[in-house]
Amino acid sequence: MVVPHTAFAVDAGALGVNGDSSEETVATPLPDSFGRDTPRHTVQGFISALSENDYLLASNYLNLSKSDNPTTVVRQFKQALDAGGRFQPDLQISNTPEGNLTDQLPPSQENVGVINIGEKSVSLLLERVVSKENEQYWQFSSETLSSIPEVIENSEPTLVSRYTVDSLDGKKLFGYQLADLVAALSMIVSSFVLTYIAVWLLYHLLRIVYPRVRGVPLPLPDKVILPLSVVIMALILSEVMVYAGVSVTLREPVNRFTDIASWLALTWLLLRVIDAIFTRAVNLSYKKNYTERVSILGLLRKVVKALLLIFAVIVIFGNLGFDLTTGIAALGVGGLALALGAQKTIENLVGSVVVVADSPVRIGDYCKFGTYEGTVIDIGIRSSRVRTLTRTVVTVPNGDFSSMQIENFTSRDMFRFFHQLYLKRTADIDVVFKMVKDLDEFLKEHEMTNQEWNQVNILELRQDCYVIQLQAYINANDVMEFYDKQNVVFVDVLNQVAKYDVEHALPTQQLIVNQAELEHHMENNIVKTEDDASEDHSDTNSNETNVSLEDNDDNNSDDVTINKDTDNANDDMANNQKSSMATVSRKGALKALKHKSRMLRKSKFKHTKNKFSLSIWNQP
Repeated sequence: MVVPHTAFAVDAGALGVNGDSSEETVATPLPDSFGRDTPRHTVQGFISALSENDYLLASNYLNLSKSDNPTTVVRQFKQALDAGGRFQPDLQISNTPEGNLTDQLPPSQENVGVINIGEKSVSLLLERVVSKENEQYWQFSSETLSSIPEVIENSEPTLVSRYTVDSLDGKKLFGYQLADLVAALSMIVSSFVLTYIAVWLLYHLLRIVYPRVRGVPLPLPDKVILPLSVVIMALILSEVMVYAGVSVTLREPVNRFTDIASWLALTWLLLRVIDAIFTRAVNLSYKKNYTERVSILGLLRKVVKALLLIFAVIVIFGNLGFDLTTGIAALGVGGLALALGAQKTIENLVGSVVVVADSPVRIGDYCKFGTYEGTVIDIGIRSSRVRTLTRTVVTVPNGDFSSMQIENFTSRDMFRFFHQLYLKRTADIDVVFKMVKDLDEFLKEHEMTNQEWNQVNILELRQDCYVIQLQAYINANDVMEFYDKQNVVFVDVLNQVAKYDVEHALPTQQLIVNQAELEHHMENNIVKTEDDASEDHSDTNSNETNVSLEDNDDNNSDDVTINKDTDNANDDMANNQKSSMATVSRKGALKALKHKSRMLRKSKFKHTKNKFSLSIWNQP
């Protein structure tokens, strides 16, 4: 009986079935029902209880003795806080159960603010309390509470209580005293207006003085006036409300939102400053001809802005009460999942780093990649943009752009002058050879060319011309300068060629016509024209006769007879005239054809006997 029982007990202790579970229960603290687990939650819960005027609930956040009256102590504590209490910002108060272990205080104490009334100063200390049930929570220390009566003895009525209209006394709106709301709103508006005027005057004063001292315009734009005014207003508003005696229950929420506004304004201000700094750096890079830095500066500007925005979002959410530790951990897990699902985006991000670091192209370079070519106008975090010759913008992902074969035309250290001359074969070969040698020496010694590769040679012997090739390299910074220098070289080369007895070969045109076929076609066209004219004349006479007959249908028979005789006479006259005109037309056509035949015999056309053919071609 003993051996099995002992063996079972040993196995249970070794597996931790009984002993380990009880130790875990003791080691794990129970959550506090009032939310006093961390110093930050303790301060927020106490202010929330004060705003609801629940002094009994607020007393749970104070480490009171049995002899203290909870309501009296809470009322005195609130009076001291209204007169000169200043809590630290929420982000500076620890949000862990252990508190801030790096300060100069014992591990069981935490400093969350200070009360300054006159010459008296009391630190707002929290202390960690362990109950009989092993519950651990934070409360305002008894040391702080014992100093409150001494501090409020010399306190005077606040400005808000002194100048409050009697009609506003005791009234509430949204759970706050109406007098405090009116005072806070007035101070916010007046502080912003006065701060904006002061910053505006200071900026324009610097705008006048700075150029006289440094000799350059003020690098900051006037867009920094508004965010700088908001930042300064948020810094002084808290002290102004403390000096005026605004209730701590309203001052703390206002301070929280002014902190958010100040962080937004500070982020806005820093973005303006970053733009001004990087714009100045880019201008200096162009001025000193360090164009390779422009792309790096552009990418660095976007990275700094992205990091600044991420930091601002984290701080703002922290001021709103979110747990940053949990959020950052979730952001890390979400970032890992995003990295697995957004591989193409990460590829483009890495590609942008490669494009900037390797610098195959820079902003402003003219390049050719794939089927496109144009000027690079932007190298972003995800993609790059290129403006083509048709003025369209092509957006290329940096992942693809970094893996392409890119031809950079702007990186040329010199430009190639490569052209050809065409001279007629009638020129003497000795003259042509001498001209080639002289042109070769001329290009080598020309002031626009360098010694990289200058050469003039006879490239080809064609049946109608000599092809002379001219090649040289010209130093130029860009294509516009190259075109200007190339024009000068063109004129000088043509002037040199004009000194020799040679002629430029121009494009020629040859026309081969069959004379017999041409005469046949001309005769057919003439006869067809005469037939058309005869038909038109006959139709005209017929129409006139018909009209005459129609008009005279109502006349008597004698008139009809006379008209018929007249018509017969007219027909005979028309037939005679038609015969004479046809005879004259045939004679004129034959005469013109004989004249054309004589002209063709005298011409230099080539005659063929069997067929009509027409061929045209150009020769250089």
